[in-house]
Amino acid sequence: MTKIQKLLTALMFSVTLASAQTIVTVNGTPITVEEIKEKLMMATQGRPGQISPEKQNQLFNQFIQKAVEDELVYVDAKKTKIQQSAEYKKQYKILVERMQKQLAIQVWKKKLHDNIKVTEKELKDYYKNNKGEFEIKEGVHTRHILVDTEEKAKKLITQLKPLSGDKLTAKFAELAKANSSCPSSAQGGDLGIYTKDSPIYPEYKKAIFSMKEGSISDKPVHSQGGYHVIYLEEKIKGSIAPFDKVKPLIEARIKNEKFREKYSQKLMQLEKAAKIVPNKNIQK
Repeated sequence: MTKIQKLLTALMFSVTLASAQTIVTVNGTPITVEEIKEKLMMATQGRPGQISPEKQNQLFNQFIQKAVEDELVYVDAKKTKIQQSAEYKKQYKILVERMQKQLAIQVWKKKLHDNIKVTEKELKDYYKNNKGEFEIKEGVHTRHILVDTEEKAKKLITQLKPLSGDKLTAKFAELAKANSSCPSSAQGGDLGIYTKDSPIYPEYKKAIFSMKEGSISDKPVHSQGGYHVIYLEEKIKGSIAPFDKVKPLIEARIKNEKFREKYSQKLMQLEKAAKIVPNKNIQK
């Protein structure tokens, strides 16, 4: 077992137990919880709660391993003076030229996008004609504390049972940060909103959709991931989101549609004005 694997074994199910910012240091360089959480958010498109706690732990530890490996290689690259090599300088020059080109294109497109206007009538017409897009599905907002034994879960439930309202939320978050093996512990066990279509442990899903709002599970819920202590923070009724709430989203959609049309028109103008000569001798 390598040193990195030993590290991950030690960290497994405990990475986010402490609220300390640094997970591990590599030759003095810290790798932080925030850094790894950002990678987890990107990998799950901002919805880590939509995957199982087990999968979250797996990804979390994979990102730690990759961060450690990258830091080790980067340090060695500097020691061996890679940055002074002809190959590095060549690739660096290519990269800078490519970035300059891409940045110019990006800023040009942003300027074109920023100049597009959307009227209030366009916004309201879109909302009226596309209400199905703004349906809010029935769901539940949950928190959980994931532990490895039923006994630990029962002790946590005993501490939480006498509480309600804000006191229950605060205490639950505190205990989640201190005890939960799920990466959600950093957010006080908050898993966000689940609907009946969400891909979660069946035992967890069955429990949360039978609980009352503002309550915790009477007994530990056992799943493949471990033993869950669940707090059903809020029930969300199915409805259509009000116009004011989705107005920014509608504006962004219309603006993007207009941008694509305007960009296409501008591109045609540029093509007509440009001298584009294909190489007839190229072999296909």
